[in-house]
Amino acid sequence: MNKVLPDPGTIEEFTEKFMNGEVLWGSWYDHVKGWWKAKDKHRILYLFYEDMKENPKREIQKIMKFLEKDLDEEVLNKIIYNTSFEIMKDNPMTNYTRDFVGVMDHSVSPFMRKGSVGDWKNYFTVALNKKFDQDYKKKMADTSLVFRTEL
Repeated sequence: MNKVLPDPGTIEEFTEKFMNGEVLWGSWYDHVKGWWKAKDKHRILYLFYEDMKENPKREIQKIMKFLEKDLDEEVLNKIIYNTSFEIMKDNPMTNYTRDFVGVMDHSVSPFMRKGSVGDWKNYFTVALNKKFDQDYKKKMADTSLVFRTEL
């Protein structure tokens, strides 16, 4: 849907390029591991989409604590509401329907698609999932970082 990026090809082709770091901006593995390691030298808060979907209030409270801020319940509830996937998907400030006109082709796909966890299962075959899992385990073996892919 992003017209300035190269055509990703099929899911199998893109996954192969992704695993080999042959995508725009290079290796996702190196990028993620580098930022995960940065926590040893810098004060960084890591948040995960699955955790935000599971319990948005808890995750926003983590941000508040990290920023050393205290907000009353009414403001907290407004933040929870306005940062929900459903509200952000309809917000031109976040869904790229107002900005980047001509760059984002929403007839191909909306920028914000479903907001669900585990949708990868609808696209990965069993064989592709096995191949990706093996690659992931190999390349992420030297990190303590753990991702959830389901709720």
